[in-house]
Amino acid sequence: MTPDRSLSLTLLVLLAGCGPTTEQSPLVSVPPPPVRIEAGLDRVLGQDARALISLFGAPNQDVREEPARKLQYATSVCVLDAYLYPPGPGREPLVAHVDARLPTGEDIDRASCIAALVRRKEAR
Repeated sequence: MTPDRSLSLTLLVLLAGCGPTTEQSPLVSVPPPPVRIEAGLDRVLGQDARALISLFGAPNQDVREEPARKLQYATSVCVLDAYLYPPGPGREPLVAHVDARLPTGEDIDRASCIAALVRRKEAR
């Protein structure tokens, strides 16, 4: 290859990088979706015993083991255990954890059990 041809080829390659470009949109930072509490579970978590009794009626069991308290609601559909703990010394215990299961013992979706308990109370 001759020096002129080599120079021409080099210039051609360099100029190719200067040609029209497609406009790129700037990167947009999308925040992650907020952590959501299981639908329906928000009706129970953080509530005190009075709120649960208002929502579901009287519990089937009310077990106190200081500082914790467990309210259990049992139906033919499901069993819900709500565990209440005081958020600080001398404060009212609030629901910190909820377990749900079928009467046979298998796990069930907590929100579904909550919905069934609410429907049961509304039907009374």
